[in-house]
Amino acid sequence: MSEGSRPRKQQYLKLPTRSSSPTGDGAKSSSPALTLTLVCRSFLSPRMPRRRRLLIAAMAAALVLVVLTLLFRPRFFSVPREAASKSNGFSDSSAAAPKAKIYLYDLPRKFTYGVVESYLLARVPAAAVSKDDGSFRYPGHQHSAEWWLFTDLLRQVRPATSPVTRVDDPEEADLFYVPFFSSLSLVVNPIRPLGTGGAAVAPVYSDEGMQEDLMQWLEGQEYWKRNMGRDHVFICQDPNALYKVIDRVKKGVLLVSDFGRLRDDQASLVKDVILPYSHRINPFKGDIGVEGRKCLLFFMGNRYRKEGGKVRDTLFQVLEGEEDVVIKHGTQSRESRRMATQGMHSSKFCLHPAGDTPSACRLFDAIVSLCVPVIVSDDIELPFEDVLDYRKIAIFLDTKLSVKPGYLTKHLRNIKTERILEYQRELKSVSRYFEYEYPNGTVNEIWRQVSAKLPLIRLMINRDKRLVERSPGSGTSCITSG
Repeated sequence: MSEGSRPRKQQYLKLPTRSSSPTGDGAKSSSPALTLTLVCRSFLSPRMPRRRRLLIAAMAAALVLVVLTLLFRPRFFSVPREAASKSNGFSDSSAAAPKAKIYLYDLPRKFTYGVVESYLLARVPAAAVSKDDGSFRYPGHQHSAEWWLFTDLLRQVRPATSPVTRVDDPEEADLFYVPFFSSLSLVVNPIRPLGTGGAAVAPVYSDEGMQEDLMQWLEGQEYWKRNMGRDHVFICQDPNALYKVIDRVKKGVLLVSDFGRLRDDQASLVKDVILPYSHRINPFKGDIGVEGRKCLLFFMGNRYRKEGGKVRDTLFQVLEGEEDVVIKHGTQSRESRRMATQGMHSSKFCLHPAGDTPSACRLFDAIVSLCVPVIVSDDIELPFEDVLDYRKIAIFLDTKLSVKPGYLTKHLRNIKTERILEYQRELKSVSRYFEYEYPNGTVNEIWRQVSAKLPLIRLMINRDKRLVERSPGSGTSCITSG
């Protein structure tokens, strides 16, 4: 067959390639005008199949639509503001977000100021207790978060940085806060001497009675019954707070220190919020450095604990007598706090073993002291872990390894000075997360975490409304109402 008689291969679109450039420069081998001309010529060719022509037309239309969208929505090109700007590996969670609307229940006085009054009356003469709620001073207490959250919501003017806004109309509310001072209520009665004949003196205050009274009042409220408490927020920071009624409030958002005394069906990270204890010692005000920190490791606290806290006694046995290690038995008192402040401020590392439950206030005492926490508590939960990377501010050691003689101190002695200074810099940069009195401190972080639960709360409320109760034996579902 002669060359002239060969059938011509149909070719609808041939764009110039890098090799076709006469200059050898592929980047300059074609121009937008030439490319557009070739595309149009190919599209208009009578030899192009109709199906391909329609496909190209559809693609062109889609391209035009995208271009028009971009032109009329310039925000598309803007860099979105992140939920948290990052600094030194930590996130600043103060970025703007829709404020959750929260309603503060006006509980009977006995559940709030009345608890404080009862606590004071059990310890000081009645004449010394003020009857003016505005002048009440909540006692220094590691579980004082309940006071800080309550007084924050009482403010007439809300801080601009707060993630929540208080509403006076419950119909507008996303969440309902129940301000019962449950942790203080638990310890209102001090240890009392035995009465005549060895019988214990009857307590003048009943925490169990208060819990029952609270639920009787709450379960009579319209907004509790509407969603069975799923949109209600309870603070029970002490591990035993609300223990008698916990199964009646477990569908709500629980503000806790850890899950040490709670079952899996009562609490979880999914619906609840971990709070930091309020530190009991004064923060360290100096600069970072190890010159004034001659002690390697410091701990002062109750040696004898229950459950997971039994590791404390073992650590005492292992560490007592170690060079540059101070480990002392001590209970809560003004003198103990003074000694603990001095010890933490002059030590490189501060030991944090589990207590009766996985967490304890000494961790937060150590953080504000710029004393690198050494955490020996395998099941510990920590506050604000969505924005804080605790590996940058603390050392986590396995419990079984830590109780081996010589292991813990050898590990710490091998940490170089520059690494200790890195820990201290990070501790200083995140200290605001653990200061309840700071305007943009712990309280705001708690409200932010509570607000983050709203999508789940709404999901569960809507799901509860459509679930059909099943009779026994009628089949099972992979989803339960919980």
